Amino acid sequence: MTTSFYSDSELRELGLGDFGERVRLSRKSSVYAPERIHLGSDVRIDDFCVLAAGEGGIATGDFVHIAVQCSLIGGGRISLADFSGLSSRVSIYSSSDDYSGEALTNPTVPDAYKRVMCANVHLGKHVVVGSGSVILPGAYLEDGVAVGALSLVKGRCESFGVYAGQPARRIRERSQELLAQEARLLKDTRTDIEPR
Repeated sequence: MTTSFYSDSELRELGLGDFGERVRLSRKSSVYAPERIHLGSDVRIDDFCVLAAGEGGIATGDFVHIAVQCSLIGGGRISLADFSGLSSRVSIYSSSDDYSGEALTNPTVPDAYKRVMCANVHLGKHVVVGSGSVILPGAYLEDGVAVGALSLVKGRCESFGVYAGQPARRIRERSQELLAQEARLLKDTRTDIEPR
């Protein structure tokens, strides 16, 4: 009987750069350049996600969830730290074509005629991003940031803020109680792992 998620042996055959324990990657996801994808432990990636790792690669920490129909695409590095999560249909881009009209666009055009900007994207610990949001190249979401649904994120989001809108702006503070919950979880279930 086949399950919805790849087994550890199938993940190895897929050619992931490396992965931890209890990784659940949907068989219905699409993975490009798997050798540049590094997944921590207790990671779940749901159906119809696209992970297209460019030169910078894609990396997750532990206890990371990427919900259905998310896209992580681009030439820069995309990193999701421990306990971060993406709701359905979130798109993270670490590269973008030049839309000014001074260069051609799209992957069918030779590089000499395009201007592609690449910049790393980082999501800190306990970052959660609401459904349908878009994160642009160079975005840096510090620990504890929460992003409301349908937001456009560019630049830096400061720690433990709630951000929403197009472009996303800080609208209030986020509780830090989750840090105590993290400590209890790690103590109770994963005594071999120290909080980072």
